[in-house]
Amino acid sequence: MSRRRLLPLALSLLLAGGAHAQQAESSIPPPRDVPYAGTMRLEIDATNLSQRIFRVKQTIPAQPGALTLLYPMWIPGGHTPRGAIDKVAGIEFWANGKRLDWKRDPLDVAAFHLTVPEGASEVVAKFDFLTPTAGNQGRIVMTPSMLNLQTISTVLYPAGYYARRIPVDMRVTYPSGWTAFTALHEDGRNGDTVDYEDVPLDILVDSPVYAGRHARNIDLTPAGGKVPVKLGVVADAAKYLETKPEQVKVHQAMVVQALKLFGAQHYDHYQFLFSLSAQMGGNGLEHQRSSENGMGTDYFTGWNEKTGFDDLLPHEFVHSWNGKYRRPADLWTPNYNVPMQDSLLWLYEGQTQYWGNVLAARSGMRPLPTSIDALALVAATYADNRPGLAWRNVQDTTNDPIIAARAPRAYRNYQMSEDYYSGGQMMWLEADAMIRARTGGKKSLDDFARAFFGINDGEWKQQATYTFDDVVATLNGVVAHDWATFLRDRMDGKTGLVGGIEASGWKLVYKDTPNAYAKANMRGGADYTYSLGLSLGGDGVIGDVRWDGPAFNAGLGSGTTVVAVNGQAYGKDVLDDAVKAAKDGKAPIELLVKEFDRFRTVKLDYRGGLRYPHLERIPGKPDTLSAIFAPRK
Repeated sequence: MSRRRLLPLALSLLLAGGAHAQQAESSIPPPRDVPYAGTMRLEIDATNLSQRIFRVKQTIPAQPGALTLLYPMWIPGGHTPRGAIDKVAGIEFWANGKRLDWKRDPLDVAAFHLTVPEGASEVVAKFDFLTPTAGNQGRIVMTPSMLNLQTISTVLYPAGYYARRIPVDMRVTYPSGWTAFTALHEDGRNGDTVDYEDVPLDILVDSPVYAGRHARNIDLTPAGGKVPVKLGVVADAAKYLETKPEQVKVHQAMVVQALKLFGAQHYDHYQFLFSLSAQMGGNGLEHQRSSENGMGTDYFTGWNEKTGFDDLLPHEFVHSWNGKYRRPADLWTPNYNVPMQDSLLWLYEGQTQYWGNVLAARSGMRPLPTSIDALALVAATYADNRPGLAWRNVQDTTNDPIIAARAPRAYRNYQMSEDYYSGGQMMWLEADAMIRARTGGKKSLDDFARAFFGINDGEWKQQATYTFDDVVATLNGVVAHDWATFLRDRMDGKTGLVGGIEASGWKLVYKDTPNAYAKANMRGGADYTYSLGLSLGGDGVIGDVRWDGPAFNAGLGSGTTVVAVNGQAYGKDVLDDAVKAAKDGKAPIELLVKEFDRFRTVKLDYRGGLRYPHLERIPGKPDTLSAIFAPRK
């Protein structure tokens, strides 16, 4: 397995910066595993909702002499240096009542150098964290009704120490009457200011806050369970908090099924942070004792029993075990300014993607037919809609968080983007089916999950790292096989990724109508990926265009607007009818398209009709897939 070591940021900039950069010298102390003398106090005013500003005051114990303070850049769960330092403004430092001069490091823009004067025992830092006021500036995290305080974005810390050795006392002032949810325990209150327990820096930054005017904390703790699990919901309006008993029941079942899967809990309590909003940006980010989750307002109120819920919550919950308690050795760093390496994301994210869909099915969050429909779309992607696999393998996409930082792609199917998620999911399905077949159904990937992630029940303040060899050894402990070759062949592109579908007793087929799950998620758009080779938004703007597909070969690209079809104004029904007619006709489909301020006509000589992915049973072959999705007793 290729284990390329990433260059440290300082060295990367040095190599890129030419002669001027080569003359600069960094004086940032490297992290050491020694205790930090004293406790930092972090005070955050989160009341400025109109201007969307967090005001930060931080008191940092310090000794006279040189001091380097760091702003976190390498964000756990983001797998990339995406720290929001661009949103830090008005920074100033004080000691002994006097303002101190500071200088930004020439090689690391997240490092601030200053000198602590004689007689001083602490430095006070003050700055404003200017959260986005519009979507083009980043994700909205403050609205009139809610906020998401990501503590990693509002803290500085001294260089020269492991994050786990720096104690922090955080106090946050919230808008009057609001409810705040976080994994941190409270030490006390003074009006609208909450004093949280003193914790090491690594626990603090792993403990974000959701707070809101309209809030509800739903108990998901399993019956008889001693470790609480809560679903803290904030919403744009109180009506969106209303739930039906059966909705709560399937969320409780999801927790039960996760505990049956892993057999251990690596938290003293777990707090889902969940926003239902059309104003605050949606997200999904894992933490060990909590997770950040954001969806639209109709999650509960628009629930369709046949379609079920999204798998966001189970996915992020799985990360408490996979990625947070157990994490790849090359993703663990002593602080948040040491570069991470992403080589094992096909387990960290890929198997989490797999278990997220499985737990959604086992708990009833998604009915069995919906779970199968969702899997059909993933299978079709890696069977017929990843032409990029001809030049790039899934392993290489583990570099994408650093290469692209999740920026949109013009031709995602050809460029590829973080395919370790769904590509990894398909590999783990095949591994599960193989284990079940080789053991006559006596063992499964569940046994790997319990052995690998279910160790040390109750431990959460320490993390257990792993390597590729650890993954292989645990798989071999479940059933003997050449697992190293199995994993490498699939991630390195030597073997296809859809073998698990047939191994599970199903086959991928195409029909002229979308499956129920796909139809429910079109949201006004139109998907012709497996026919014309393109998808469109409700406004007729082309999204992804399949590389070397009919639309691409006719000269169409992403971002183009379809104005008319065969002389008739564009609409999904109009294009559907044209594709159906072309199947038995002789004339091509004629599209009038707009590119910037120019119009042109494009002829698509396509005769294959409408095609949408479905999974069908293979007669006479055991149905392993339904067994995988069946709830654990």
